[in-house]
Amino acid sequence: MVCTMTNEIKVVIYGVGSIGERISTVVLEKKGVKIVGVVDTAKDKVGKDLGDVIKIDKKLGVVVTDDPDALFAKITADVALIATTSYIRTVYPQVVKCIEAGMNVVSTCEELAYPWLAAPQLASQIDELAKKHGVTVLSTGVNPGYFMDTFPLVLTGLCRKVKRIEASRAITTGLRRSTFQMKIGTGMSPEEFKKKIERGEITGHVGFREAVALTAAALGWELDKVEESPPEPVIAEKDVKTTYTTVKPGQMLGYTAVARGIMDGKEVITYKLIMHAGVEEGYEEYTIEGTPGIRVKMSGFLGDWETAHIVVNMIPKVINAKPGLITIKDLPPPCALLGDMRTYLERETP
Repeated sequence: MVCTMTNEIKVVIYGVGSIGERISTVVLEKKGVKIVGVVDTAKDKVGKDLGDVIKIDKKLGVVVTDDPDALFAKITADVALIATTSYIRTVYPQVVKCIEAGMNVVSTCEELAYPWLAAPQLASQIDELAKKHGVTVLSTGVNPGYFMDTFPLVLTGLCRKVKRIEASRAITTGLRRSTFQMKIGTGMSPEEFKKKIERGEITGHVGFREAVALTAAALGWELDKVEESPPEPVIAEKDVKTTYTTVKPGQMLGYTAVARGIMDGKEVITYKLIMHAGVEEGYEEYTIEGTPGIRVKMSGFLGDWETAHIVVNMIPKVINAKPGLITIKDLPPPCALLGDMRTYLERETP
């Protein structure tokens, strides 16, 4: 039963980088939700009002702190929105702090979207701790979280049989934030890119294998293995200007990558990312081999704002969900929440 709530949903923003700033902005536009705390370790943000950090012409009365323990000792919140890292091992202590403070969690950590691949033991620990404290933990975003798991799964709702799923996503990376362009090798030589990946200085795309595994789990497919091919550099043949740099001939525009799910020796899931500054018009394309067969192609999305939208739209669904570590397949499909966010809750917040 959905009922109208009297208390605002109280939110902590954990990480105000490029995505965290967008998440904060979206939360501020919503009714029935209030930011009560902000955590970040960046020295140029600590001690500042959130309104100044996200560059709006308004003081919000919420100051960024680098001490989550002190913050959580003096506030109560319903949910923490964590946008700090792609890796479960580094987000783990942040998630634990939020759980122990009694908060539900929505994270953008790609590995946490289906953590049983990268760190099953940590996944189990998060699940047990969340159940103990009666809260729910979810990670989501555009990929993983939507374009290469949720959306193709929604398409299979039209089918009575599914043999194979293929999806391709082409991204106009030259318009993305500089940190994204950097992590896919924009302006680097292939050799420099490989060395930086090996040293952990940049990440490339994280969460590709998780998207494949999440899709299979939702369909009940028991995969033999999940494969991810090494990134294939795309080299510039002429100067290409981006919002981050000017790529010279011989340098990387970005790369293409493929992840596959293998079952009974056959490739049943194929996901391809085309991420480079030479993409002039992005797109998402899906092919479902089944009964019936389905093919869908739509115009491309950059992804940063869309990630923020998904994270915020999932707040009531996560609060309503059963306690524990869950994935996007365990919830009703994402949808826009256009009214007071309290009206989507099934129980009143404290």
